[in-house]
Amino acid sequence: MRERKRISGKALAEILMVSTRLGFTSFGGPIAHLGYFHEEYVKRRKWLDEKGYAELVALCQFLPGPASSQVGIGIGIVRGGLLGGITSFIGFTLPSVIALILFALLLDGMEVGSAGWIHGLKLVAVAVVAHAIVGMAEKLTPDLKRKAIALIALIITLVWEMTFAQVIVIGLGALAGYLLFKQDGEDDDAPFEIPLSKNLAAACLAAFFGLLLLLPILREITSIEWIAVFDSFYRSGALVFGGGHVVLPLLEQEVVPTVWVSEEAFLAGYGAAQAVPGPLFTFAAYLGAVMNGWAGGLLATAAIFLPAFLLIVGTLPFWANLRQNPAMKGAFMGVNAAVVGILIAAFYQPIWTSTIKGATDFAAAAVLFSMLAYWKLPPWSVVVAGALFGIGLDVLTK
Repeated sequence: MRERKRISGKALAEILMVSTRLGFTSFGGPIAHLGYFHEEYVKRRKWLDEKGYAELVALCQFLPGPASSQVGIGIGIVRGGLLGGITSFIGFTLPSVIALILFALLLDGMEVGSAGWIHGLKLVAVAVVAHAIVGMAEKLTPDLKRKAIALIALIITLVWEMTFAQVIVIGLGALAGYLLFKQDGEDDDAPFEIPLSKNLAAACLAAFFGLLLLLPILREITSIEWIAVFDSFYRSGALVFGGGHVVLPLLEQEVVPTVWVSEEAFLAGYGAAQAVPGPLFTFAAYLGAVMNGWAGGLLATAAIFLPAFLLIVGTLPFWANLRQNPAMKGAFMGVNAAVVGILIAAFYQPIWTSTIKGATDFAAAAVLFSMLAYWKLPPWSVVVAGALFGIGLDVLTK
């Protein structure tokens, strides 16, 4: 497929229809999303072959940001160019954005901290993140070297409570991975064709880094609130490796200390985000709506997803050469191990410390975890069970 191929309105409509259906039905987190994409785009519609899909997934696993959303954008680009990527992103993301903005508006004026069902959603967050930790640790830290990287990342993240601690940890993980695993990568000469020019890709990469540097400066020299909000969510989206769960500590540090969102509302929204399909990064829509209504929700959504979009457009044309370097693969092995440590730190603070207050909470979280991990129940049913438990406990203790 070549870059200047004319894309018909019918093709874009098909991309929108398919991606929107996936946006309404893709429960289960990023790994599940990749399974849905494979079934729909590779096996059923054959928009990509197996090798091309594997190439795209590999690239998105290496980039910061929401991997499943970036894969969806990439598939849209392969099918329909830049407009196809935009259309695919809108279809897959919009359903959960709308649902979470509505949830935030329903909470407006409520005393969320005292609601029993809110506590139940916080218990759901405990179970979901614990489940993510187990799955990611098995895959990303299979040997002692990577377990050691994860442990060091955990310690640094917990002890060194700074905004950029996670970024430094990821950098150290990349360095350790480069030194320890640079000879372990496997070469693959499989080509990856993409209908984008390298000039456009370079412009997107320049925009990604330019905004990352410029927005904090504008925030300091102006008193415009929307710039501060855009900067916080853009930075969170730009500096996260490992998917939606890892964005939690960055967002928490941006919106809770600034009193934009209370910790109770933050964790309640995170629990509610498990009930909706689509990417977990749409949690930003909830936070933005809590802060400034539906307009704030849309602004936060645009800000947190913009880095992912710029990166996937900016790297696709260059990926075929980059991915053949075993040293780069080694660096990303270290990054992924560091992500596990960051996630465990996020699990402890703020999720565990602000939610598990006694034996009853622990028992409920264990049941919810078992529903996810062992009984393989859909996430929405776990959310419902958590909310009902919170309501029941609230009634019994009154």
